[in-house]
Amino acid sequence: MAQDQENFRDSIGTIKEDGKRAWVFPKKPSGKFYNYRKYVSYFLLIFLVTSPFIKINGNQFLMFNVLERRFNIFGFPFYPQDFHLFVISMIIGVIFIALFTVAFGRIFCGWMCPQTIFLEMVFRRIEYWIDGDRGAQIKLDRQPWNAEKIRKRVLKWTIFFIISFIIANVFLAYLIGSDRLIQYITDGPLRHISTMVSLLIFTAVFYFVFAWFREQVCIIACPYGRMQGVLLDNKSIVVAYDHKRGEGENGRKKWRKNEDRQALGHGDCIDCSQCVNVCPTGIDIRNGTQLECVNCTACIDECDTIMEKVNLPKGLIRYASEDEITKKEKFKFTPRLKGYTAVLTILTGVLIGMLFLRNDLEANILRLPGQLYEHKEGNIISNVYTYKLLNKTTEDVKDVTFRLISHKGEIKLVRHESFIVPAEELAEGTLFIEINASELNGDKDKLKIGVYSNDKLVETTTARFLAPRSYN
Repeated sequence: MAQDQENFRDSIGTIKEDGKRAWVFPKKPSGKFYNYRKYVSYFLLIFLVTSPFIKINGNQFLMFNVLERRFNIFGFPFYPQDFHLFVISMIIGVIFIALFTVAFGRIFCGWMCPQTIFLEMVFRRIEYWIDGDRGAQIKLDRQPWNAEKIRKRVLKWTIFFIISFIIANVFLAYLIGSDRLIQYITDGPLRHISTMVSLLIFTAVFYFVFAWFREQVCIIACPYGRMQGVLLDNKSIVVAYDHKRGEGENGRKKWRKNEDRQALGHGDCIDCSQCVNVCPTGIDIRNGTQLECVNCTACIDECDTIMEKVNLPKGLIRYASEDEITKKEKFKFTPRLKGYTAVLTILTGVLIGMLFLRNDLEANILRLPGQLYEHKEGNIISNVYTYKLLNKTTEDVKDVTFRLISHKGEIKLVRHESFIVPAEELAEGTLFIEINASELNGDKDKLKIGVYSNDKLVETTTARFLAPRSYN
């Protein structure tokens, strides 16, 4: 019997017995949680669409230009030299997701994931508007290709393609920058054929995902569902069916008016299957926590509606842990959650500290490869270096000069005495450092060099100075 009850785990709800895909036609959800999700989703949709076009101090609010290795996060520019900050940020993100998964299951998927938001709050709502609710969609899918079906399919697919094209443009704005995207649009597609081809590829990918692949992304492609199996325990709060109350001693039973269900030993579940019909991934939540469940709360709203109609208490399906259902234990901040929280707090503190210590101008001065020192008149030792100055701001750094801080000596720039580092650009060049041998402590002294702008110290860096061993 126990083995039969677990047979549902041998396959997924979107696959038929013959191995073909079982297309999911979810009922249009409604209810308290669905309204909350709409508010959250519309806010995030506005955020996702507008972020590439918002500027802070001249910097795009969010940009991930992988090709040019330039990134803007919340208006702060980051470059390859800031890779360590990116690594720490990624680790913080992973731990944050792990913490919330341990505590609340797959809540991110149901409430904040872009895949879920676009699919459930944009594409499916258009589908409900054109094709109708669950019953009408099933009927339309089964009927032959007549004028009505062709009209509805062409209209829906056209709108899906237009929305996918818009999403692709927004996605491209994240990658290459909104200013460049607007310039390309103004210039016309014929002047930027390669970009237009990339845009059409992105459009095709988004169209494929939202028009056909759909919930399979969450079930097959997304690794988050697999993480649940590792991170969840009996204390995690998830969308759960109260099997103790729903099944009773003699299991669930169809509703009959004026019947004393408790006296007959039946639970409050009336076996209406509405929680299954409304599920966007096609599962039966009454079978327990499953990989396919994205915690979208549609089954909670639907079950509460049914319970109201039959005058039974709400909450048969609700946010709860297994221990709360079986042992009536409330949520506790477990040692595992405390450990994740401590690590997350420490790493966040480290990241904030490093962000505050991060300079707007980054300097690197390195000895020219293959070049030794030069011995000049007056006991002067000279070394040649290359310098790279990266300006991370949106304003030019003017009148830039170098000065020795740790030793007495002279720095001579090739071709100019001072220069400008353009905004968000890299300045490169060559310089000579000349120091009297009497000022050296060894054959490889460590120099501290100051970078000045308008006689104001803006950055310091170090370099090794090579000298003859006889001056040790």
